[in-house]
Amino acid sequence: MENFKMVAKTLFGFEEVLAKELLQLGAQKIEQGTRMVSFIGDKGFMYKANLALRTALKILKPIKTFKAYNDKSLYDGIQKIDWSEYLTEYKTFVVETTLHSEHFNHSQFVALKTKDAIVDQFREATGKRPDIDKDFPDLRIHIHIDRDMVTVSLDTSGESLHKRGYKTATNIAPINEVLAAGMLLLSGWDGNSHFLDPMCGSGTILAEAAMIACNIPANINRKEFAFEKWQDWDSELFDKVLESLLKKTREFHYTITGYDKAPSAVAKAKDNIRNANLDEYISIRQANFFDTEKMTEGPLHIVFNPPYGERLDIEMERFYRELGDTMKQKYPNTNAWFITANLEALKFVGLKPSRKIKLFNGKLEARFVKYEMYAGSKRAKFQTDTNY
Repeated sequence: MENFKMVAKTLFGFEEVLAKELLQLGAQKIEQGTRMVSFIGDKGFMYKANLALRTALKILKPIKTFKAYNDKSLYDGIQKIDWSEYLTEYKTFVVETTLHSEHFNHSQFVALKTKDAIVDQFREATGKRPDIDKDFPDLRIHIHIDRDMVTVSLDTSGESLHKRGYKTATNIAPINEVLAAGMLLLSGWDGNSHFLDPMCGSGTILAEAAMIACNIPANINRKEFAFEKWQDWDSELFDKVLESLLKKTREFHYTITGYDKAPSAVAKAKDNIRNANLDEYISIRQANFFDTEKMTEGPLHIVFNPPYGERLDIEMERFYRELGDTMKQKYPNTNAWFITANLEALKFVGLKPSRKIKLFNGKLEARFVKYEMYAGSKRAKFQTDTNY
């Protein structure tokens, strides 16, 4: 099988994590960009990337680049592609666009011109034309225009890869699965300790933590990928790729626990974990984190998404002060990470973060922060570490 270039799109701040994932999967010529990583692989690797990557939102396959300055040069460039390689007159397609250009500033116009060029090519050749289907197309075409450079790609994924397929119930402020997985990987979570999400909401961080711990492919529960409707779809190759990924799953010897104080959240989280077939690894119970204490021996890894006050009404200063007090007093020998878009609230935690990483939760600029709680006092630990 021949190799070709692909582009994996991601969220801001996860470019390095995604590049590392691609390297571990066996991609070649990996190059990081902004919110994207490009790489080389064959058709089997395209299937593998969609199934296994945790921090990718989409995998695009570029098929043509050309320069365009106006609607005519755009139309002509699209017409030079032999669309019969990817479509027939009886199939459906949709065009999606991303624009960073002075020449083109209206995405609907670019999509329309692209559609016209493709439809006209088929009409001239066959007398018939493929139709547009925005919801369930046979082919998704992605047009990226950066100044005067047009890149035409096929969308191999379809719906965003954060839609893993296990989540049927969500809460008021759900966290995106790719964001959850990226935070876990940034935090260094690898399944070699106990894990806690003390404000688990609909269970997304718990599910992603279990899949990382057991090396279960991120999109194992997904119903379909866009490439399954392609003319060169190879179901036997796909099954082989999936089988080889499943052979690399591993045992997990610790606990993954979730708390939430809302009974409705606990019920939703349990449903989602059951849908993901992960209930043997995860236990969830109703509890207010501020009334709990560390239940496990040895190191504990905590990752969570506390309320920011955006969509949930909380007394911010008091809440974040209690957060810091609970971690400090009741959770020794713990690395705790959480994300917040309320940067002011971090002042009230009363602990100094050892790391602070800029991320976005949706459109909200956020910080992903790490607090280290030692088994004894920090001074005692330092003396122990240096006493040789």
